[in-house]
Amino acid sequence: MRDVIARALCWVLSVLAPRRPGRHSAAFLAAQTPEPAPVSPWSRPWTAPSAREVRAIFRNEHTRELPDLQRERVWAAEFAALGVDYDYPTLPLGSLVTRERVAA
Repeated sequence: MRDVIARALCWVLSVLAPRRPGRHSAAFLAAQTPEPAPVSPWSRPWTAPSAREVRAIFRNEHTRELPDLQRERVWAAEFAALGVDYDYPTLPLGSLVTRERVAA
């Protein structure tokens, strides 16, 4: 008798509160969207400057005669003309900035 009551109660609950489709049902699988395939970084063309262009910037005879700080600025300007950020300065920042103690 308990089994009949339990089945009737389950049927009434399923009619009153419909559940989501199961993981292996056709409705659930149709609602799923496939994950996009990972994109390889090698599939797009090379956008950075070539090694020949970089060597030409660093081996420029004009920049060898300049002081260090001006040389860094020229290199940064030439890289900016190529559309690249020059964020690897060869000068330590401590030599450019002098810090003094501030009395609080």
